[in-house]
Amino acid sequence: MMDRNRQDMLAALAWQCEAGADEAIGEMPVDRYAVAADARTLADAGTTAEAKVPAPAPAAARPRPQAAPRIESPDETAREARTLADAADSLEALRAAVDEFDGCALKETATNLVFSDGTPEGRVMFVGEAPGGDEDRQGKPFVGVSGQLLDKMVSCIGLDRETGFYITNILFWRPPGNRNPTPMEIAVCRPFVERHIELVKPEVLVCVGGTAAKTLLDKTDGITKLRGRWFDYRTPGMAARDEPAIPAMTLFHPAYLLRTPGQKRLAWRDLLALKAKLDD
Repeated sequence: MMDRNRQDMLAALAWQCEAGADEAIGEMPVDRYAVAADARTLADAGTTAEAKVPAPAPAAARPRPQAAPRIESPDETAREARTLADAADSLEALRAAVDEFDGCALKETATNLVFSDGTPEGRVMFVGEAPGGDEDRQGKPFVGVSGQLLDKMVSCIGLDRETGFYITNILFWRPPGNRNPTPMEIAVCRPFVERHIELVKPEVLVCVGGTAAKTLLDKTDGITKLRGRWFDYRTPGMAARDEPAIPAMTLFHPAYLLRTPGQKRLAWRDLLALKAKLDD
């Protein structure tokens, strides 16, 4: 009988080893039935023990959430921009003011501030729409394919960036994906653009593209109706100081001419009109 029991235990041990239970966890055997009995005893005594458990301490008072920062309205942001722009008495001061201005969300997504290029002493000031990818990377306006075409166009009437003209945009930061500027973005940047023109004092102002023309000339007509015409441009500051208006005209944007080369004939006609104005 003893041999049979021993064989059964050895067989059971061999089965456990084959199943992977080949290592003892504790040095002493554990009576699982006794553990279960002790657990039932503790459960029965739970109601008595609960009465002796001290009540939890009250949770510490949570700090009151701070008020969210005040979000300025577009009008307030534009007034702030106007104050900063009017205080700038030089192009260097204006650039610093634009660089420090946080009222335009485009600043958060752009790589660089795109302020200007060319010479402030030039007779002509070109104002475009907004920087593109190349401009955003280099921090200069009109340096991509469109800018290269514009340089070639105006060189035909004797203008170049080194001595002949100055160039900027109505926005100083690139809109994501080269999308069109929003009215709010234009409104908060406009005071800086107007002060920019006041400080440069060009003989002739040229709006490059429909967006720049509508913004600066306060017109609702499309580019095809605005081009080829001359306007008198005055900022509010110039009007308050009774300064003379600046002759202004509109050119097709070179990006548009790259898409529709058939319009280059009209663009050349406008360039000749610009040259005649400068010669006159």
